[in-house]
Amino acid sequence: MLVVLVIMGFVAFFIVPILWLLLAPTKDGRALLLGNPFSFGGFDTLAENFHSLVAYQSGIIWVWLGNSAFYSLAALVITLVISIPAGYALALTEFRGRRLLLAVTLIVMLLPNTALVLPIFLELSAAHLIGSPFSVILPFSFFPFGVYLTYIYFSTTVSRDLLDAARIDGSGEFRVFAQIAMPLATPVIALVGFFSFTANWNNYFLPFVMVPGAKAPIQVGLAELLANVPQFNPTNASSTTIELPVLALATLIAVAPVLIIFLFSQRFLVTGMTAGGTKG
Repeated sequence: MLVVLVIMGFVAFFIVPILWLLLAPTKDGRALLLGNPFSFGGFDTLAENFHSLVAYQSGIIWVWLGNSAFYSLAALVITLVISIPAGYALALTEFRGRRLLLAVTLIVMLLPNTALVLPIFLELSAAHLIGSPFSVILPFSFFPFGVYLTYIYFSTTVSRDLLDAARIDGSGEFRVFAQIAMPLATPVIALVGFFSFTANWNNYFLPFVMVPGAKAPIQVGLAELLANVPQFNPTNASSTTIELPVLALATLIAVAPVLIIFLFSQRFLVTGMTAGGTKG
């Protein structure tokens, strides 16, 4: 009985804020603060909040969303092009420095992303890339966790005998990778892609430093909206204020792309997460 109560407590702890967030955009600011926090407001109010959000700086939220999509997808392509072959090479080929490279990958994977922002900023500043899309896309593409996931997958799932048989039949290393290893790697490609896209989409600090203004992604845009909410920033002197329901709606819109991708790709994600636990 105690275990059930503890589980229910944790469920309520996580579900209640989400439920509040889903209902908040259907109310006006007064109803949200003074009314029942878990009551449904109305579709008319939801439409008004949506129009207020779109009207903010002439619909800049769509620009922010477009920036996030561009940065995340461009970095995702580079990540997959680099991570999958790198993980394959670490798992199924022998070369000098292989163990050292794997150890370095693990060490870098454990470093917090915020600790790397300053050296990355200095490096990109020296290359005169600050303010350009490359200042976000290139750091986003650095995804050692994807290399490690691919390494684990190929180490535990793909049989070396299968690859050796292809080499005996005369296939070159590139053909073995492209025609045998890659088709078997669909689950881990989906897994690396999802984790990379989600991390890039939700990244705030790096884009905040690299691309201010209209080039910012949605996460930096949400911080700007938050700064214009009187309840969070009473000293704000801006002529434009954002109501809490409008901010809640913007948050839901920012989360929606990742949620949609998860819903349509969860079959591959589950396969990728469980494939490494069995030996092929």
